Amino acid sequence: MTESLGDAASHFTTEALGEPAGPGRYVNVDAITPVEFLPGLGFRPVLGQRAMTNFVSFEPGAEAPRHVHEEEQIVIVIDGEFTFDLDGDVRVMRKGDVAVVPAWVPHGAWTTDSHCLEIDVFTPPRQSLLKLAAAQAEEAEQAAQTPGSED
Repeated sequence: MTESLGDAASHFTTEALGEPAGPGRYVNVDAITPVEFLPGLGFRPVLGQRAMTNFVSFEPGAEAPRHVHEEEQIVIVIDGEFTFDLDGDVRVMRKGDVAVVPAWVPHGAWTTDSHCLEIDVFTPPRQSLLKLAAAQAEEAEQAAQTPGSED
């Protein structure tokens, strides 16, 4: 039996306690053209107002070098596997594994013989990906406004 830890009625409330921040939207990740920042490392960011999700593909032998940034990051492996270095704690991550990376904590990842598909969630949005996300949003908006356009 699952223990109830909260009040479902307040969690799923329909009473707005503020103004909507903007319209919602749907995104088909497969329709986003990946940008290869490094060989074998494809990024497909989706930008919200206060968070960003980046759908990342690692080809075999790809590497995201050890780095730091001010944004908090949550890494979720959805297919394949890669090796993740979280400030010296190095582990192989597979489908369903999650790493939580606080701001300024060194981390990196790489694949050997396999591929990996993972999702990075950033809050606030990752500054180095904002320009890319804005360009992709503008491209999608233009395509939606063009009669007869197909992706």
